[in-house]
Amino acid sequence: MQQTNSHDQTCNPITSGKRCANWSAWIFVAIRRSLDRTRMNEWRMVKNAEFQEAFNLFDNRGDGKIQQQQIGECLRALGQNPTESDVKKFTMQLKPDERVSFEVFLPIYQAISKQRTADTADDFIEGLRHFDKDASGFISSAELRHLLTTLGEKLADDEVEQLLQNQEDSQGNVNYEEFVRMVMSG
Repeated sequence: MQQTNSHDQTCNPITSGKRCANWSAWIFVAIRRSLDRTRMNEWRMVKNAEFQEAFNLFDNRGDGKIQQQQIGECLRALGQNPTESDVKKFTMQLKPDERVSFEVFLPIYQAISKQRTADTADDFIEGLRHFDKDASGFISSAELRHLLTTLGEKLADDEVEQLLQNQEDSQGNVNYEEFVRMVMSG
């Protein structure tokens, strides 16, 4: 076996057939990646089990399938908020009376989840941009507080205070794009 330069960061002792000076670092990285994949797979299995449980609540025949008309309701039970046109867009390839299995439902959920998160954040930012009179990227915290407690799904004062904590600058303004992204990230 050949010895490689100790500065060779790309040495893989398995595929190169070479002895690598940094083999311990390579092994650490390989183990770490394997653990990360294992944890991610475990997380997916738990999430899929939760989704399957919610899906099964809509299965009124016990055949492992739901009616197409129930897809939107099931998505909402799992925390999504798709429009009817969103649901139709993802189910238009199905036959009209076809019942939907969990294996068909899960990719629909994943697509709706990805789409709505991006759309919703952009929608909120665009809505708040209308209150940004000087196009600075900021609105006053008082105005944001008023919007959150009086419009749409109204928040309680203590909920708003918690959301605005550490968001105001020295002039009492809030960067609304950062604020929306912080709220959307949970």
